[in-house]
Amino acid sequence: MRKTWLIFSQAVTVSLALLFVIATLKPDWLQRRPLGVAVATVTQPAAGPIQPVAIYPAAVGPGSYAAAAKRAAPAVVSVITSKTPHLNHPRADDPWFRYFFGDQESPAQSGIGSGVIVSADGFELTNNHVVDHMDDIEVQLADGRRAKAEVIGTDPESDLAVLRVKLDKLPAVSFGNSDALQVGDVVLAIGNPFGVGQTVTAGIVSALGRNQLGINTFENFIQTDAAINPGNSGGALIDASGNLMGINTAIYSRSGGNLGIGFAIPVSTARQVMDGLIKEGQVTRGWIGVEPRDLTPEIAETFNLKVSQGVLITGVLQGGPASQSGLRPGDVVVKVADTAVGNTAQLLNAVSMLKPRTQARLGVQRGASEIDVQVIVGQRPKAAPRQPVDAR
Repeated sequence: MRKTWLIFSQAVTVSLALLFVIATLKPDWLQRRPLGVAVATVTQPAAGPIQPVAIYPAAVGPGSYAAAAKRAAPAVVSVITSKTPHLNHPRADDPWFRYFFGDQESPAQSGIGSGVIVSADGFELTNNHVVDHMDDIEVQLADGRRAKAEVIGTDPESDLAVLRVKLDKLPAVSFGNSDALQVGDVVLAIGNPFGVGQTVTAGIVSALGRNQLGINTFENFIQTDAAINPGNSGGALIDASGNLMGINTAIYSRSGGNLGIGFAIPVSTARQVMDGLIKEGQVTRGWIGVEPRDLTPEIAETFNLKVSQGVLITGVLQGGPASQSGLRPGDVVVKVADTAVGNTAQLLNAVSMLKPRTQARLGVQRGASEIDVQVIVGQRPKAAPRQPVDAR
């Protein structure tokens, strides 16, 4: 037994020594390879760059708005405008006149804004202040194509304009329902800020029905904190599905840049203006012929009025629609059709939406009585041209 154990010990010692020598001098002899598995190798062409075997797109997270931007962005264009210099004096082209008095030409003007293609026929919405008084208007699509644009019509009172470009296979944005927007809804602003190229910014609707800002005659703005900067004017404000909700128009800023307060014209207003300009060459709005004033608590207390919300009528145009319907100075209009009104801007907007030569109901507080006044709506007279606020 002792002899057997001695032989076993010597055999183990020799085996360990042999294993140590092999591990030191030939370690590859000890590597194991699984049976039946071929080692995959990728071969590349003898010449040319190395080609990847496969490319897998990155997963889009639940908070991404890439699909909405991809859907709407092709329809948003850059609007490039210029104004030809003109002579300020009838003899400015006379060499002797130029010798003594110098060059009398006005300097050339140019600008860059944005626009939105709304139909495959090439109709495009933008702001009036982007194209106002410009002689040459050109649009550049997101795919790089450029074309001259024709001005179909402008409406300074809403600061909207309709252009048309003649190109094939034009992308068009889908209209959304801006009346269904709520404060807190996610929106994206697409445009060409500072002329750097198409840019998408995100934010939320921070307020609705903003008016009395002194920007336009008719104001019913969507307020958003999505970054809007000079050059975004006329661009698209879209929802999280890529539908057009408004036309970006103005910003509140003390520095000229974005401070988180931007304003867009609701698409409901833009469509009404666009339809009027395309079909009739002008925008037809309702009118009743009154002089309104905001109802303040002090006025309500002074005249012992029973309401605190509404618009006080301080004057009625003789022979106008309101006069013929029996509306009097001192009446307080609280509702136009089914729309409640709390200030003069809301009254102006609500009346302008009425169709001329139709009958409309006005909810009126007269003293202690609530009455309904039926008025035959007239057509708003064309306003004199006014200089709009440049929000580019």
